Amino acid sequence: MDDSYKTVKDVAEGFYSEKRSRFISCAVPVRTAEEVKGEVESCRKRYYDARHVCWAYMLGAERAVFRTNDDGEPSFTAGKPILGQINANGLTDILIIVVRYFGGIELGTSGLITAYRAAAADAIAHAEIEERTVDEEISLAFEYPFLNGVMRIVKEENPAVVSQRFEMDCEMTLRIRKGEAERLRKRLLQVETVYVK
Repeated sequence: MDDSYKTVKDVAEGFYSEKRSRFISCAVPVRTAEEVKGEVESCRKRYYDARHVCWAYMLGAERAVFRTNDDGEPSFTAGKPILGQINANGLTDILIIVVRYFGGIELGTSGLITAYRAAAADAIAHAEIEERTVDEEISLAFEYPFLNGVMRIVKEENPAVVSQRFEMDCEMTLRIRKGEAERLRKRLLQVETVYVK
């Protein structure tokens, strides 16, 4: 069942230093590109005196939306190694930012790649990883006399109740793991007069 994904539960920080350059990393749970933008901006303000604020993110259960930024470092020496750590850990809905304070000694291309990779890995190592399910919402409408039949199925299948309204015409919206949605939908459709959207 491919209806779950891994992400970080809360913000976690990491650190790496090499030849007096300091790399401060931060793993942040995010769901949208807008959130990413806000997090990067607030990080820039917090570390206003840092030379580079590099980052990478991955969004969505399918892990298809991603982007990297080297922020002035040589191409592919910062964002790509950060994204590599996200991929290596199979994570999504995550932003990793690595802030670099230059220590006066050049690290070279391979040194930068190693440093950004290690800083990102350290943030992930300090994060609490959690598995989340990909859920689907099911809306249904039915007449009040059929409430008991519907509620019996809801109790047995145990979806989350997002909203409900019980009058002569009743409405409910349920949320359930994607892999279990079809079974719930079929069972609800067996109750007379239930209309499932």
